Parts: sequence; C-alpha cells; structure tokens
Amino acid sequence: MQATSRHIGVIMDPIGSINIKKDSTFAMLLAAQRRGWTVYYMEQHDLWLEDGRVRAAARTLELRDDPLDWYTLGQAQERPLGSIEAVLMRKDPPFDMEYVYTTYLLELAMQEGCLVVNRPDSLRDANEKLFTAWFPRCCPPTLVSRDIARLRGFLERQQDMVVKPLDGMGGASVFRVRKGDPNTGVILETVTGHGQRTVMAQRFLPEYVDGDKRILLVDGEPAPYALARIPASGEARANLAAGGRGEGVALTERDRWICDQVAPALRERGLMFVGLDVIGDYLTEINVTSPTCIRELDALYGLDIGGWLMDAIGRRLEAAR
Repeated sequence: MQATSRHIGVIMDPIGSINIKKDSTFAMLLAAQRRGWTVYYMEQHDLWLEDGRVRAAARTLELRDDPLDWYTLGQAQERPLGSIEAVLMRKDPPFDMEYVYTTYLLELAMQEGCLVVNRPDSLRDANEKLFTAWFPRCCPPTLVSRDIARLRGFLERQQDMVVKPLDGMGGASVFRVRKGDPNTGVILETVTGHGQRTVMAQRFLPEYVDGDKRILLVDGEPAPYALARIPASGEARANLAAGGRGEGVALTERDRWICDQVAPALRERGLMFVGLDVIGDYLTEINVTSPTCIRELDALYGLDIGGWLMDAIGRRLEAAR
C-alpha cells in the first residue's frame, strides 16, 4: 500500500443511485481512500471551460462499505480540473455527444498535467464493439455494416448470428438470428433503423451457455480470474443486466493469449482499466468506458483489483514527476 498522499477525482453517475455491492467505481474509490488519498467527486455537469481552462465544482468524498450509508459529500469547491493529480472517467453510457464533449474537456485538463483514466481521446476512438476489429485473430467471423442485404448474406454463410448496435450496453438491443427465422427482416430493419444505423454481426457462439467471460486488465495485466456471466434459462444474453448470474473461473491459456494480443495496444492508448468479453475461444468486446465486475471477483477470490489500479496510477504519477 502506498503511503504517498495524493488527490484523485472521479466523474461518475450520481453516487446516491449506485449499488455498492456491484459497483466497480466504488471499489476503486475505496482503494484510493485506504491509501490515504483525497477523493473528489464530480458529475458531468460539474465541469466547464472558461478562458481556455477547464474548471470543476468538486466535492470531497468519504466512503463507507455500508449498503445503508455509503458516502458523505463535502461542499462544492471550484478549482482547475488540472490541479487534481488523476481523474477517473467512470460515467456510464450512453456514449452520446455530451460524453464526447466531456472527453474534450478532460483532454485539456491532461495538458495541465492531470492523468485521466481512461485517456479521453482513446475513449472516443475505441468503440467497445468495433475496437475488436484491430485483433482479427482473436475474434469470431464478424461483419460491420448497415446494409441489410449484406447482413442477410452474412447470415446465409454463418447460419446463426448475433447482431447488435455499436453503442449499446448491458445486452440492450442484442438479437440472435438463425437462418430461416421468419423474423429476420423485422429484426434487421429494427436494429439498423431501416439501414440508417451501422451494426455488428458475429457468428453465434454456442459456448455462451458456459458463460460470457469478463476479464479485467489493469495497465495491460489481466486479473488471474474472470467472471463468467451465465445466461438465465431461455435467455440468449448472458449480461448480468439481462438476468445472467456470475461465476468465477480461472483464465485459460487461450484467455491469456488474447490478453497478450490486446495489452500492447491498450497501454499505447492509455487504456489503464479495461474489460474484455470472451466467449469460448473468441474476443467479442473490449469495454473501456466503465467496465464492471471488480466487486464480484474481489469477493470470490479475495482480490483487490481497485487497489491494483491505484498502484498503477501511483506509478504513472511518480514517473511523470
């Protein structure tokens, strides 16, 4: 545990609405607090730009691992965002233009010396579905298109596919389509907005019944265990938000190989906390905005993944000195 006193900020959804039993941001902030770091809390509306400098209405945050009383906020104090040593960008999607505007402000704060996790330009560039295309050897057969005829051709070749929007989360608007399904037309029209919205199609992986594994990487290094999200009976989606249940599993040799393929690009892009989704032998998503599952894995295996992240941040700050 590091003894150095530091200042770390977080931009997140309203803290009063989180479920601390499952909230990874809460785990990160507890780890920072255990190290004696001062924690500042912000929401997106607390940031603004004035005369070329990003400012924030930041409130000190004290945390307790108590589901009935888990936080105390101090009074808001206006300060340059760049005066905070590190800031966690942990706002959940939707990844809309307001999110993009916030990344621009965070990029300016970085020019003043603030370490932003994850790096704001990479949050914009690394779409969680499409970023997998940079690693084709790790992925199942994949098509990205908004052309319905092309999507039908992919289904003809693969026989069974999953199709999903590029900006979804938690399993929203994810469809499984089999060859011959009489609903194929309406599904493709719905998910593409009648050909106006680009989507991703991937060959269906029957191994999903054994779990859609979430592998967490801290500065490119994977945790030794993953959380396998097991789909509910009769459900084609394994997401916890869609009713799946989580089981801990050790990483396989293939899992570690996938991590090795992806890790250099993550480090290069300043993506310090990332969640890979792996079904069977294949990488399906690279989650960079607000990956979850810290609390579940910590509880199952006695880990301190949030602490590993704080240690990695501390090393980056020391190196920057």
